[in-house]
Amino acid sequence: MRPRWRTPGRSWIATAPSPDGLTSNGSETNLSSEPKAPETPTIISLEGVHKSYRNGGQSIEILRDLSLQIARGEAVAIRGVSGSGKSTLLNVVGAIDSVDSGTVTVRGKRLDGASSADLTAFRASEVGFIFQFYNLLPTLTVRENVAVGLEAAGVSLSAGRAKVAEYLEAVGLSDKARKFPEQLSGGEQQRVAIARALVKEPPLVLADEPTGSLDEETGVRILELLNHLQRELHLSFLLVTHNPAISDYTDRTLFLHNGRLSSDPS
Repeated sequence: MRPRWRTPGRSWIATAPSPDGLTSNGSETNLSSEPKAPETPTIISLEGVHKSYRNGGQSIEILRDLSLQIARGEAVAIRGVSGSGKSTLLNVVGAIDSVDSGTVTVRGKRLDGASSADLTAFRASEVGFIFQFYNLLPTLTVRENVAVGLEAAGVSLSAGRAKVAEYLEAVGLSDKARKFPEQLSGGEQQRVAIARALVKEPPLVLADEPTGSLDEETGVRILELLNHLQRELHLSFLLVTHNPAISDYTDRTLFLHNGRLSSDPS
């Protein structure tokens, strides 16, 4: 699916809706050799997940019997204090980190117990990542940084040139295509990162503190843009953040306390 709008010259904030218009097992599995999973209403399913880390001689439990269900096309925010495990949870869903026990299923595919090669392929094709600090390559132009998202999915720059241009237009940066990251503001750099995450058209987008390095006004504009693109492209979003404003731009907000999720902020 591609963006359904093409209005050259319009600013990115003009294309986004105003806030008033928003609604709030131990065995190895070969993902690539399995038949394509049927479309299901649920895109993310975690059941009884435990995750701990070693700190010296001590084991620290980060996720404790955690369960989570996210519907296809839903945007869900996870909030919690620093060190509560928000980023760990995002890494588990994104196949960056493994679990000690429990099941992790994304788009009908079991990630727990899958091989390293299959998890790498999964990340390249199924998930778009947005990070707090943008993670742009300073020696590449804006256009080349966005193309990195396609190259990771096995699409060459020449084959994906039109798609890169399309997504730069979607985030309002067509006129910055030849600029380098150091020539952009923080908000513009985050929009490049958003285009990079979306250009391969993944069904799932994971965002780790997407407004954490931005001032309040710019952060709100980024949230408006993410909300607009999520609804236009019918994507599933999982965002982790400290920002309380996130609740205005997602379908649900959950809170991570003591390794478990709850709808109760207290």
